[in-house]
This record gives sequence, structure tokens and C-alpha cells, in this order.
Amino acid sequence: MVELAGLSFGWILVVLGTFFLVVEASNPGFFIAVPGTVMIILGVMILLGVDVFSGPLGLIVGVLSTIAVSLLTIWFYRRINPGDAVPVTTSRDSLVGKEGRVLRTVFPGDLSGKVLVSGQEWSARSTMGEIPPGKKVRVVSSEGVHIIVEEVE
Repeated sequence: MVELAGLSFGWILVVLGTFFLVVEASNPGFFIAVPGTVMIILGVMILLGVDVFSGPLGLIVGVLSTIAVSLLTIWFYRRINPGDAVPVTTSRDSLVGKEGRVLRTVFPGDLSGKVLVSGQEWSARSTMGEIPPGKKVRVVSSEGVHIIVEEVE
């Protein structure tokens, strides 16, 4: 069995495959779940004594396992992350009349204020007066890439 720094090649594949799955879980869409899963399966097969790299039987078992696991991983990935979902798009003009909450103090004279409206953060300025964080606001208009809000009592 091939060893590197005291670890068998099977364990190296299992650890590397697990690392790939963790990276995929923390950064979905990178799509290294398939190679990660394949590495884990091949590593386990090597640890169980199936020599997938020499001999026709090991090669056939390895290839068939790889194809099956790849298809299963792709199917599972599509189930948990459907690609046909319609993306949510919100234009600033569609926000007029909606209510939200101040995240960072909003001032009438500058755009340093931040407001959360419809689940999105927007740069904002107020129609009059300072509006502190946590206050409820309503969007009255939009200009450029920011919105103008007023405090709601």
C-alpha cells in the first residue's frame, strides 16, 4: 500500500475528499462536492483492501463506483440547491411605499445611512432630520442608487 508521511493513500484520499466537501459546504457553487465524494469512496475502498489502481477488477470496481457516486452526488446537489428558482430582483423604484428598519443612522444631507428594506440593505438619506438605528422607516422615493426615507411613527 502506498504511504506518504506515515499515512496510507486511502486515508489521504478520505481526508482530502472531506476537505473538499467542507469547502463546498462553506462556499456553495464551487462544485467540488463530486470529486470530494469520489475521493472519499475510493479512499474507503483502498482502506478495505480493494486495489483500485492495479488489476482489471479493481479498476472496474473503482470506475463503476466513481460513476455511481458522481451521479448520486449531482442528483443530491440539485435536490438541495434547485437551479431553476427565479432569482429575487428588487429595483429601487419598486421599494417606494415599503417599510423597513434603519441599520446605520440616516441623515438628510448624505448617503452614509443604511436601511434594510425587503431583505436588502440600501444606502439612504432622510427627507428631514436624523433617524437613528432601529427606527421604522418608509421609502418615499429613489434617486440614482439610493433611496429616500421618512420615519414611521
